[in-house]
Amino acid sequence: MKQRVLFTVIMSFFLSSLMTLWVTYINLGYTPAFLDMWRNAFLLAWPAAGIISFIISPVAQRITHKILE
Repeated sequence: MKQRVLFTVIMSFFLSSLMTLWVTYINLGYTPAFLDMWRNAFLLAWPAAGIISFIISPVAQRITHKILE
């Protein structure tokens, strides 16, 4: 269980940071407010990504297993 929680925290950190960085850049371009806007988006996205990943990962693993059978 510890490994699953730690993996979820790390994976959701990387995914939410990179995705919010990319989407913020697409929507705003690089402006003086870019880093503040990105930080706000990231702080909202990371907890949501963590919770969603923790709940959905067993489903994704089962689907992956079925596809590869």
